[in-house]
Amino acid sequence: MHAWLCETLDGAEALQWKEWPTPEPKPGEVRIAIRAASLNFPDLLIVRGQYQAKPPLPFVPGAEFAGVVEAVGEGVTHLKPGDAVAALAGTGGFATHACVDASRVLPLPPGFALEDGAAFAFTYGTSHHALIDRGQLKAGETVLVLGAAGGVGTAALQIAKAAGARVIAAASSDEKCALCRLLGADETLNYTTGDVRAVLKAMTGGKGPDVVYDPVGGDLAEPVFRSLAWRGRYLVIGFAQGTIPALPWNLALLKGTSVVGVFWGEFIRREPAAFAAAMRQLMQWYAQGLVKPVIDRRLPMAELQAAYARMGSRQVMGKLLLVNA
Repeated sequence: MHAWLCETLDGAEALQWKEWPTPEPKPGEVRIAIRAASLNFPDLLIVRGQYQAKPPLPFVPGAEFAGVVEAVGEGVTHLKPGDAVAALAGTGGFATHACVDASRVLPLPPGFALEDGAAFAFTYGTSHHALIDRGQLKAGETVLVLGAAGGVGTAALQIAKAAGARVIAAASSDEKCALCRLLGADETLNYTTGDVRAVLKAMTGGKGPDVVYDPVGGDLAEPVFRSLAWRGRYLVIGFAQGTIPALPWNLALLKGTSVVGVFWGEFIRREPAAFAAAMRQLMQWYAQGLVKPVIDRRLPMAELQAAYARMGSRQVMGKLLLVNA
């Protein structure tokens, strides 16, 4: 097998594509022949030592991937060789093969494309947990999605529409806003131009959005937080802009608003039954055509560093896929 090895925490440029012994599954594990893996923002951080999970060196990055089960370890009864699966392993995806704890492997139903499986659970799972569980989104409410053209953003936009919400999609360019309109956004907002608060006020008739989905953070957070509706919910997903905002707490008091943390990885660990129910609903929505990953680029697995460079320059719309021939 071949794999991208992270041997130092010097970023994507230091990764090495190397031949590596093909592993045998231990008890409770399965070996997957990887067809596709997606690049997520935590993959950018983990090779710099900036993510909350810090695997020992050397490791193979790549949190999310899909492929076909090749072999199963002792005690694995719900998976068998030949099964199409997606994996949320945290690491191991940027390779041709990986051994994964079977509890972190999701069987894909018939008709679920492997490439979509590699780009689905992380972003759609996060966005469903954020909007439906933590945000308690109701049909008819207005959702503002920041970073709406990115991986989690496009997933959040589709999920909000599937739940019957009105969606304002905010992105950093007119091109990204155009993509959001194609995905069904009711309104779009280029937050690099104009007064964000004034635009949101006009788009909502002075009320403000009921729910804000924020994977961006940074200096956009305060003006958006000030724009929330009465009893609005501000969902903290991540900080792609690079800085963690500090908000005046009196703003929450004045409008009865809530700042709601979203930690999907911990949700999976602590509430596996709720996670499984959410994934069942998402797969039903996929079968109905209500949600489908937006693929920005498909690159050969050997071109992983080019994918990292594209993500680092904030050019990505949707998800980047690395594929094995």
